[in-house]
Amino acid sequence: QVQLVESGGGLVQPGGSLRLSCAASGFTLDYYAIGWFRQAPGKEREGVSCISSSDGTVYADFVKGRFTVSRDNAKNTVYLQMNSLKPEDTAVYYCAAAPAPRLWCSLSRGAFGSWGQGTQVTVSS
Repeated sequence: QVQLVESGGGLVQPGGSLRLSCAASGFTLDYYAIGWFRQAPGKEREGVSCISSSDGTVYADFVKGRFTVSRDNAKNTVYLQMNSLKPEDTAVYYCAAAPAPRLWCSLSRGAFGSWGQGTQVTVSS
């Protein structure tokens, strides 16, 4: 059974950092692209970052220079390091998986078929 579990969310002050984890079970991440998405109350779910199976990365403009995505295939886990957090980063963050060619990545939610349950990130003083 394919399962993704996010963790690492929480409450942080503006300017602070968090590292989210996306642990996969039931399949190996080696041949999958992993996307990170977020959804704030009343807003559409939007793409944040993606890492391809060959470690290529894509970032939304609003997180470039602040967020870094990485993967540890030995642990079957993908990470999203979030620095310089802003109140507008407050959202539920989701990871999603898609079997894909090595160079493929996307920030489109429709491209991903397996999703985690999400983890809440709140940036507030």
